[in-house]
Parts: sequence; structure tokens; C-alpha cells
Amino acid sequence: MGRRRYVARGVPGGYRIWDNRGRRWWGDLYELCPDDLLTELNGRKDPARVGELMKRYRAQKR
Repeated sequence: MGRRRYVARGVPGGYRIWDNRGRRWWGDLYELCPDDLLTELNGRKDPARVGELMKRYRAQKR
């Protein structure tokens, strides 16, 4: 298996997603580690599923 493009990194206040190829942060700050979102981003990258997972993780932080 090759190197993953997207990884979760712990930052003060939670987790952020790091894009290894673009060398920048992707998305929002999440309080809980977004494992399902990372799996989808590194796998099929279905836009509908990514949007659904982002909504779910965004709602958990409120």
C-alpha cells in the first residue's frame, strides 16, 4: 500500500486533515477523529458520501 494522501493530525482543540500532496490543511477542525471521512477520502472519493460525512462530523462539534 502506498502513502496515504489524507491523514488526521492532532492539533490543539481536536483534529485537522492534512493533505500530503497539496501540503496544506483540508476541511475544518474536528473534535473527534474523522476516521470514516479519511477512509472515504483515501478510497473512492464519492462526493456525495464525502459531503454527508463532513456534515455529520461538523454537527458533532456543536
